[in-house]
Amino acid sequence: MSLIFLIGLDATGYVLALLLVCIGLVIIFGMMNVINLAHGELFLIGAYSVVYTQSLGAPFWLVLIVAFCLVAFIGLLIEQFIIRHIYHRFLDTILATWGISLALKQAIIVIFGPASQQVVAPFAEPVAFLGITYSSYRLFVMAMAIAVTAATFLVLYKTKLGLTARGVIANRQMASCLGVNTRRIDRLTFAFGSGLAGLAGAVMAPLMSVDPQMGVGFLIPAFLSILVGGAASPVGAIWGAAVIGTSNSVIAAVWTPVIAQILVFSLAIVVIRILPNGIAGWKKK
Repeated sequence: MSLIFLIGLDATGYVLALLLVCIGLVIIFGMMNVINLAHGELFLIGAYSVVYTQSLGAPFWLVLIVAFCLVAFIGLLIEQFIIRHIYHRFLDTILATWGISLALKQAIIVIFGPASQQVVAPFAEPVAFLGITYSSYRLFVMAMAIAVTAATFLVLYKTKLGLTARGVIANRQMASCLGVNTRRIDRLTFAFGSGLAGLAGAVMAPLMSVDPQMGVGFLIPAFLSILVGGAASPVGAIWGAAVIGTSNSVIAAVWTPVIAQILVFSLAIVVIRILPNGIAGWKKK
């Protein structure tokens, strides 16, 4: 029983960690129609910002704030100089963001080197409950993912800024006729989605080996989660992360990670084939 509970806890942790990455990606990809292949590198910059600020002796809460603000600012620059010229041109966004991802990755290698870095968790004492011991920092990551997701939904659905952003996304011309500064909303939305990617990288850094390739490990499952869950709404990120994260964790625990990846990709193909608009689109219908 304790083994089953431990597997379930690991699966929940992976689902919430994946959701932490998806929530920023779904804003940029699903709500702004931008296929951002540089999202993994924004995640990477958030992790490396922890490496740098922790070496200066900064407290961990300040590290998280710095990671969010730094990556949000980088996202703002990317949107201002590149993305704003290619909105609604899907092939161009793929090429542009792929080039940005290569440039950011090489910049990280030049600054920090190709070797992996280790980040010390601010607290790592195991917690004993229900007959098992579990990392306190992993529990913190779960709580952080829930809090960030709740805060994002609160901003999008319960504030005037979120209502304006959703209005611009739904009908840009109508919003502009009503006096909304659509360029300002574009910049803020892209920067906010980028900042969430940086925050996810900062939170996950103590649990992973921080190296220039770490962003890819979360980018592919995050895209799969959004396609499975539905790209039209942030709710789809929750459904997709639950399906992809749970199946991957459970299958990897029962068999091997390689078989888990094969079966998860097969499952994603089946779901996308049956539900082109994702699980959230089917639920809404």
